[in-house]
Amino acid sequence: MEQAALPQVPRVKLGTQGLEVSKLGFGCMGLTGSYNAPLGEEAVAAVVAHAFRRGVTFFDTSDAYGPHTNETLLGKALKQLPREQVQVATKFGIGQGAAGMTVCGTPEYVRACCEASLRRLDAGYIDLYYQHRVDTTVPIEDTIGELRKLVEEGKVKYIGLSEASPDTIRRAHAVHPITAVQMEWSLWSRDIEPEIVPLCRELGIGIVPYSPIGKGFFGGRGVTEQVSAASNLRRHPRFSAENLEKNKQIYLKMEELAKKHRCSPAQLALAWVLHQGDDVVPIPGTTKIKNLDANIDSLKVKLTDDDLKEISSEIREEDVAGARQNTSFGPTNWNYADTPRK
Repeated sequence: MEQAALPQVPRVKLGTQGLEVSKLGFGCMGLTGSYNAPLGEEAVAAVVAHAFRRGVTFFDTSDAYGPHTNETLLGKALKQLPREQVQVATKFGIGQGAAGMTVCGTPEYVRACCEASLRRLDAGYIDLYYQHRVDTTVPIEDTIGELRKLVEEGKVKYIGLSEASPDTIRRAHAVHPITAVQMEWSLWSRDIEPEIVPLCRELGIGIVPYSPIGKGFFGGRGVTEQVSAASNLRRHPRFSAENLEKNKQIYLKMEELAKKHRCSPAQLALAWVLHQGDDVVPIPGTTKIKNLDANIDSLKVKLTDDDLKEISSEIREEDVAGARQNTSFGPTNWNYADTPRK
């Protein structure tokens, strides 16, 4: 008996530079361990292949994940798929120094990182290459100038920024068109809405929200399931014992809203992000195929403008206990050095 075809993820234009991707991407960070135990090579290949069968073609990694091993595993998994049908996004800019995490954006570093990522991915080009965090000691014009050269050489197709301030985005875009800006955006992290979202739309830049399910919170992490002892979330302000106890009330509200829409809280949280615009492509990550399917099925959740207003008014960022960023990586706030966000 022939198996029925799985519903496919639609495709959209990410920004106005020509990059076409699946409306839902796949964040690969967790595949090599962050919130859960890392997966082996075969398991990574199975998750990536299943995502592709469902229509997910946009895969997001970084040289910082692992570090390095994430790109290698993704590259091996993608060898089983038609390269021209896949969009690979990776990042540079975060390194490990003697005092902890560091950021670097010098032209020499940009080029060296790109060459190394191409080797690990075993790819001829990178579809979307982000500066993972902005180095405030290097003019953004210098960093983007080198990225522009990589585009001209065919090693990179499109350029992106991650966690950048409005001023940096505008200055970078003046040197070479920025295709996408990757920022944290979810029901409990909404501070990009006043300035960054309108700026991206003014400039024709796509928006790629990471952690759209609140680092798993709206999937029940820390509420209906325990946070693993090995998880980085143990150090995250919003998942500390005191703050998590307060944040549970937000999850309970989400549960009630999800019942109304006949979906899970995680699906409703993801659907809310998906409904923020055609130029918005969230990249939830997971290590489990059942969760991957659930994320893709969130595309079936249809929300009206009134629904979106109700959800936004019930789940308010100002009610969230704890800062959105984890500052325990080093002595400086490297994680958000360019963007004074709470």
